[in-house]
Amino acid sequence: MYAIIKTGGKQYKVQAGDVLQVDKLDQELGSEFKITEILMVGGDKAHIGTPTVKNASVTAVVTKQARGRKLLVFKKKRRHSYRKFATHKQHFTELFIKAITSPDGQTSKTDATPEVRDMTALRKERIEQKMADREARVTARDADAPETK
Repeated sequence: MYAIIKTGGKQYKVQAGDVLQVDKLDQELGSEFKITEILMVGGDKAHIGTPTVKNASVTAVVTKQARGRKLLVFKKKRRHSYRKFATHKQHFTELFIKAITSPDGQTSKTDATPEVRDMTALRKERIEQKMADREARVTARDADAPETK
């Protein structure tokens, strides 16, 4: 069974067990919530909404809240000596689709478990590891260097 959901002004085709990135949602990391704005539920019997399907829902779990890759923004007007350069990182939310419920009551679930990753904690660990490595290199260098007076 699959569903077409709408979030952030975009439409996504999802199945149970899928992981997808959508525009940032105001949900806590690891929280489970229901998406009710469903345009279509397909499978053995298709349900098409006008505009949304009533009594259908998609259960999702927030697995990551982060920022995407850096995009370059370059503007230029030729023969006017006008050039602007900037960068941009878009915030996103990664969702794990846990279950899809159709209006008849049919449910499609997955056996997989969502892998929740806290990106701020991972970043702090990486920075602490770099600092510890740097400190170890400095102490090793200072221990090897001969003292001069």
